[in-house]
Amino acid sequence: MSVPLYQAKAELFRTLGHPVRIRVLELLQHGPRPVRDLLDEIDVEASNLSQQLAVLRRAGVVTSYRDGSLVMYALSTTDVADLLAVGRRILGSLLSDREGLLDGLRAQSESEPPA
Repeated sequence: MSVPLYQAKAELFRTLGHPVRIRVLELLQHGPRPVRDLLDEIDVEASNLSQQLAVLRRAGVVTSYRDGSLVMYALSTTDVADLLAVGRRILGSLLSDREGLLDGLRAQSESEPPA
């Protein structure tokens, strides 16, 4: 029995719903990176990074391979980078809407007479 598409999408977003995983994906947008470089860029213990990479690998979002003694990680598809870009645009839109609301509230409170 196959999983409904909405359930598969929800699982993908749950996989992406961790700050370390998002940071890894952001770093991998620029090309494959060895684990040691990821560790240098992300302030987590090696064991934590390893766990998060395993989650991303199991979900098929990243791939890994050996390059000599280095374990390299890469995005499995450029669509992951596209998804991150769309996420940034959505977040930017949401935050700019909130900033507009905040500006409106400030203007309103400045025009009210003191109590």
